[in-house]
Formats: sequence, C-alpha cells, structure tokens
Amino acid sequence: MISGGAEPRPEFERLLREGPFADALREAIRVRGLSLERLRDHLRARGVSITAATLSYWQSGRSRPERRDSVLGLRHLEQVLEIPPGSLAALLGPPRARGRRPARADGLPEIGRYWPDRTRIDSAVSEVDTHWDERLTRISQHDVVFVGPRREELAFQSRQVLRAEADGPDRWVMIVHIDEHDRPLPEATQLRGCRPGRSVLHPEDGLLVMELLFERPLAKGETVITEHTLVNSAPFPQATNYERKFRLPTREYVLEIRFSPGMLPARCRRRSEQDGQPTESSEVVPVVDSVHGVALNFGPGRFGFEWDWDS
Repeated sequence: MISGGAEPRPEFERLLREGPFADALREAIRVRGLSLERLRDHLRARGVSITAATLSYWQSGRSRPERRDSVLGLRHLEQVLEIPPGSLAALLGPPRARGRRPARADGLPEIGRYWPDRTRIDSAVSEVDTHWDERLTRISQHDVVFVGPRREELAFQSRQVLRAEADGPDRWVMIVHIDEHDRPLPEATQLRGCRPGRSVLHPEDGLLVMELLFERPLAKGETVITEHTLVNSAPFPQATNYERKFRLPTREYVLEIRFSPGMLPARCRRRSEQDGQPTESSEVVPVVDSVHGVALNFGPGRFGFEWDWDS
C-alpha cells in the first residue's frame, strides 16, 4: 500500500517494480509531497545524513547510492516516502565499476561520458555539428551562478577563451542539463562573440543543446572569447548544486557561486573528479556572499559545488 501527499498512479507502481531508480525516486518524492529539505530533515531525525544535494543527484540520475552507508540510508528513505521496504534498493542492481571507462579508439572520452544518461545526450548532440570540438583548446572558462533571495537559481553566466588548433572551427556546442525536468529550460541571452545556431530542446529530459556560432571561422592559432548567460524563468528551481563537465582539459577554470546578501547556505562543499582518480570533496566557507574555486590544467572530469540550506 502506498500513501502520501498525492494519489499514486499505475505508472508509479510500475516504476517501483521496474525502475529506473532515478525515475522511481523522483516520482516517490512527488507522491509523498515533501521537499528535498524536508526529506533531509526526516532522515536526519533518524540519524541518517543524506544531504538535499545528494537527493537531488539521485533523483536526476547524476549519481546513485553506492557506499554502504548510503545504501543503508535507503531503508529509512523508503520508510519516510511510505513505499514498500526494499523497493528502491532493488532497483540499484550491481555496483558500477570504478575508475576509467573505455574511451574512443583515438583515446578521447565520448561527449556524453560524464552525463547521467549518455544515450539521451548522444541522441541530442547528434542533431548538431560537433566535429570541431576536438580542434579547440580550452584556454580558460569562467562560470558564475546567481542565487536569488528565495534560494532560487536565477541565472548562469559563462565566459570562455578558445584557441583553434586547425583552420576552420566556427562553433562551440553548449550542453545544459537541469535536475528538475518539470521546470522550464533556461533561455540563452546576452551572447557576445557568438550567436545562436541550431538548438535541440528536450524538456522532458531537462536537456538543452545549442550551437554557439563564432562571428567567422577561426584560423589555426587564432583565439576567440565568447560569453553567454542562461536565465531561468518561474517557477524557479531551488539552487543546491552546480557542476561543469570537462570532456577535454582546460588550462584554467574558475567557478563562482554568488548568493543573495544575507542568504548564505548552512554548508557548502567543493567537489572535483578527474579521470581515473577518486572524487575529492572539501568544505568551503562563503566570503561575504559568494564562494569560488579555481582548477588549473583540469580534465577530463567534473568540478562543482553543492550546498545545503537551513530549514
């Protein structure tokens, strides 16, 4: 028997039986009618430490419970969600292999390598032109995330410097994935040094792929500076994390999270993972109203922040 804040549907029953895990968890949370912060608080009252950011990762498919304490915590999560014992744990299957995944024949990771569902990424990316991607050296990348006074994700600003390693590169392909698939996709605005090309929108997957066309094709050795801003619209998603994925190395990456004055998170962690190395995580303390991280000669891998709010 399943109870909660909304009437369960046959599709929900099927998800609990067949999965996938992320979809079943996301629907169970919706049916129960609890926010991620309230779930975290219920778990904390049971002595289980699972952050709202981790729950967000799990329900989006970006990660899944694998450590022993996380898998044990699922038992309590199932009780809080009022679903049959063991129903979520049964959907995990065998543990995933650690370390480096197979690369392409040329030794480079696939474009969808660091995304939760590589099949959907590959499908969307196949509709745009990515053949110049490997001819562009990432000199620098600077991302700024703007968090509003109600803890909402307002916008993401990006500036990058690229260098052509052959004659002809004329575009950069941007891939955006949002955790909450029932929210509107962000809109690309304030483009500088580029203009929009073909776009692929899959709102049901929280996925946006867009070509950013340079003003003209680059000559070998030439550099280009591009800027763009991704703006969210209401209802705004709650800000709990941000991560940049690097298929190819970048010489310098700077990530800033700018919080609204007086609205700082209770805890904030920086996380990074480079190919074939363990994930690194460290606590950080906001200075005034922001945190930032710098990575040099980074990638392939991913780099970002996650944070928790007080109740």
